[in-house]
Amino acid sequence: MTDERVEHPVTGLDETVHQRVRLGILTIAHEARRVEFGYLRDHLGLTAGNLSKHLSVLEAAGLVGIEKGYEGKRARTWITLTAAGSRALAEEIERLKQLISRVESTGNV
Repeated sequence: MTDERVEHPVTGLDETVHQRVRLGILTIAHEARRVEFGYLRDHLGLTAGNLSKHLSVLEAAGLVGIEKGYEGKRARTWITLTAAGSRALAEEIERLKQLISRVESTGNV
């Protein structure tokens, strides 16, 4: 008998991605391709400061790109998902599907 360890899907969850707000940011950015800061703030129910902190974490990890500019005379900030962010989101979703499958297979849910 071998002592081969099989990793539980929960061990593969990415702490940077899995946090509720950051998962929301990545998901919305994936859906929208390019999303404005105010849209994220309003739809995730965050303060500007709180959103900025989460975006800084995601940007430092290379998961989002942040572009500042103007729309008319108003300063705007747009967020886009990077290729690494797209991969990280897909991997997180796959792990979550594995967890759901395990829970549903027990028949107790």
